[in-house]
Parts: sequence; structure tokens; C-alpha cells
Amino acid sequence: MTNSPILFRTMVDVAPLSAPIEVSDSHVFLGSCFARNVGDRFGEYGLDVSVNPLGTLYNPQSILSVVEHALAPDAARLPVFAEGGMYRCWLADTLVEEPSEDACRRRVYELLASLGRAIRRARCLFVTLGTNVCYRHRELRMVVSNCHHAAPQVFEEVRLSAADCTTVLTSLMALLDRHGVAAQVVFTVSPYRYAKYGYHQSQLSKAALLLAVDEVCRQWDARCIYFPSYEIVLDELRDYRFYEADMLHPSAVAVDYIWQRLVESFFSARARRYLEEYEPIRKGFLHRPLHPQSPAHARFVEQLRSRQQALRAKYVSS
Repeated sequence: MTNSPILFRTMVDVAPLSAPIEVSDSHVFLGSCFARNVGDRFGEYGLDVSVNPLGTLYNPQSILSVVEHALAPDAARLPVFAEGGMYRCWLADTLVEEPSEDACRRRVYELLASLGRAIRRARCLFVTLGTNVCYRHRELRMVVSNCHHAAPQVFEEVRLSAADCTTVLTSLMALLDRHGVAAQVVFTVSPYRYAKYGYHQSQLSKAALLLAVDEVCRQWDARCIYFPSYEIVLDELRDYRFYEADMLHPSAVAVDYIWQRLVESFFSARARRYLEEYEPIRKGFLHRPLHPQSPAHARFVEQLRSRQQALRAKYVSS
């Protein structure tokens, strides 16, 4: 009999970053809703982060298109269209809309320009891939980021092969190099299960993405790393307890655990101490007050902001 602890689950190995994350670093998260789940956690801890400023991006081609426009924004070439008296853009989700074409172009341009600046200064660019299924606008011949509830006949459904996904992600890496972006690229594959395509097709989709990421990480090994959020949920947690009621989305507990694994592997010891000290501040900002307009709550928020600034100054300047 050995003295080794008995683990009733498979532990997924997580490769560390070559240079760990520090409190002063900036980051960008692009991709599926899972990118927002983890990216928002960076923001909750007062870290500099930009998360899907134009909305959720589900497939590799949409991510590439948004990054292309962000690094060379041009309001004149944005695919803007009218819908129900409002103007939207095929690069953004339904929350980005304006009452005039000029206003829509201006807003999307500003979001893209801000994203471009964030990518250029980022320490890490997290790219979360959800599916290999794309929707190509038949008339414009472009893959859209969001279908905006348009009629199905407007689009052609396209399933990218593993080779197609590899080509797209390789183009993404080459694009970053051309623009002098030095960010470490962290690829993840979302554990969300796409029931609308059928569970077998969902697995095939994830397989295509995983094969593509593996190939790109081999080609760009000095710049890319894979974080196994997909494997952590499916192979380590491996239980419907860790899914929401729809049995498709990872639960809050699963996201908490993935955040814990990411911090353990990617953050420096100093940055982890910062997170521990920041935790009461985070909980304070997340607290829902009974009287949000009261002077007492205003004072409480001001105190939290003062503590936030002092703690960040402690870890960034010292």
C-alpha cells in the first residue's frame, strides 16, 4: 500500500507560460461565450483586459476577420446594413446598433480601433474557438460574426475542415506578425456542446478545431500555447454536475475551477498574491445593494475604488 493520495478523477496537465502573467500586463479575449466567462474574471480582479468588444465570435474565420479590421480599421469598408429602422454590422452582434448608417460606422470603427490598440499592447491574446460552422452571406461572400436573425436563405452554412481551420489560424498568426503584435497567443476550445448540430457533429467540430490548434501551436511554438479548458471539463470534471440546467453550458462552478487552473499555471507567484488580496474588493463590487442610489452605497463604492487603486499601485509600481 502506497502513501500516495487516491484521486477519483483524471488530472489534466496544463503547460505553463514561458513568462508568467504579472499584474501590470494587458490581455485580450476573443471568441465564444467561454472567452467572456474567463475574460470577465480578469476584469473582476482589476486587471487590464478587453473582452469581445464587438460581441461573441464563434468560429475561426470570424475571429480572423475581426482582428484584420481591428489592426487596420477603415469605416468606409465596414459591412453595415439596415434592419428594422436601425443599422448594424455583420462583424458585430445585435447589441451594436445605431439609428443612422454614419453613427453605426463610427461606433463600429471606434470599437475596432480600440480593440486594435488593445491587441498591440497585449501580453496575451486568448482565442477561444467554439465551432467550425460558419455562415457565409451569399451576396457579400463573407463569413458573418452574427446572423442578426436574418432569413436563413441569406446565408450558406459552411463547415470548415481541420485543414481549413489550420489555414485560418495560420493566417491569424501571420497577420499578427505583419503588424508587429508581440502578444503570446493562448488558444482554447470551448467545452460548450452545440446540440443544434447534433452531438456527433458537435464532437467532429471540436476535433477539427483541436487538430488545427495543435498544428498551429507546433508551427508557432514560440508564440502559441494551448490551454486545455475543453479537456478539463470533459476529462477531469466529467460530470453533469458541472453543467448548467441546459446540460450544454459549463456551470459557474466549472468556470471557477478552470479559472483556478489557469491562475495556477499562468500567473506569477506575485500576481497570485495580488488576486488573494483583491478577493474582498472583487466580492464588494459584485455585491448587490438593497439601495443602490443611497449615499451609504456611494461611500461604500468609493472606498472600494480607493482600496482597488492602492492595491494595484502596490503591485504595479513596487
